[in-house]
Amino acid sequence: MGEVDEAFIQAVEHRPKLVITEAEGIPLINLSVFNSHDLPSNPSSIETLAEEVRDACKNWGFFQVINHGVPLEKREKLEMASRKFFAQSTEEKLKVRGDEANPAGYYDSLFTKNVRDWKEVLDLMVKNPTVIPASHEAGDNGLKEVVNRWPEYPSELREACEEYAEDMEKLAHKLLELISLSLGLKANRLSGFFNDHTSFTKLIHYPSCPIPHLAFGISQHKDAGALTILAQDNVGGLQVKRKADGEWIHIKPTPHAYIVNVGDTIQVWSNDRYESVEHRVMVNSEKERFSMPFFFNPDHNVMVEPLEELITEQNPAKYRAYNWGRLFATKKPSNFKKHDVDNVQLNHFKKKEEPS
Repeated sequence: MGEVDEAFIQAVEHRPKLVITEAEGIPLINLSVFNSHDLPSNPSSIETLAEEVRDACKNWGFFQVINHGVPLEKREKLEMASRKFFAQSTEEKLKVRGDEANPAGYYDSLFTKNVRDWKEVLDLMVKNPTVIPASHEAGDNGLKEVVNRWPEYPSELREACEEYAEDMEKLAHKLLELISLSLGLKANRLSGFFNDHTSFTKLIHYPSCPIPHLAFGISQHKDAGALTILAQDNVGGLQVKRKADGEWIHIKPTPHAYIVNVGDTIQVWSNDRYESVEHRVMVNSEKERFSMPFFFNPDHNVMVEPLEELITEQNPAKYRAYNWGRLFATKKPSNFKKHDVDNVQLNHFKKKEEPS
């Protein structure tokens, strides 16, 4: 991994000390009703589930799901393949290195000049190829294809990733339906935004870190897409900034569960009924950690804006529309090159309140 620059050391040593507590209130939601054969005849169970999702999204922006329908053997197969890939030499991993032109592939902090995040990553698109705008620039109508770089070793990684992504996509659509219902909308209200989605699986390895007081696994951030569905090992390290008081909360790993959080896209669609919440990953001085987040993102041509059903005279639209693909084209290559616009955040699209 890369060496830590002096400016970063100074910044971290002088950062404010935030209270860390164990997660006592992170909602745990049982999705077993979705796997029931009598689903159509049991609407009250779905309503109850939607209410649980509503409370979780409103109060936390995060929740965990169990009995989610993703076969454990597929998750374990991909995790094992991931561990084999990251155990290779840097020279071997760099054979599938991503770049600005095609960001799918391998990168780590040494080559991205991003030493604040102590990790290495293999990004793999769900749809291969995935079409995105060639540029974030307003006048550019060109498109480009992001194509997966599959490593030769381990040979089973491609099959494991593709099979896993199929099940994660099914889970994401279930969660999307519940979020739609929780907002008082039809279950399929959001589905049309994901016909040719730009989702991807991220395999992450956090090596043990000799300077845990100076680095993050991933520094604090919010997710730009619709949903993030995280599988993590038993080491843990994820922390969420609690909405109620701003304290950082450890998310203790729950065996075989997934951690779900809503991203900026859901925040805009809901017109701030739900909020994308800051989170980060801490490093461990003794143990390495592996995780597999699945980022569920809309089609590249989707214009993200508050849903008309959720706009009223008392609650007008709080965001102006923006193109998801152009935002994605800005965010994704920023792992490899610094852009003037790579720090685009949701507040850039916030409408100014009219004076009363």
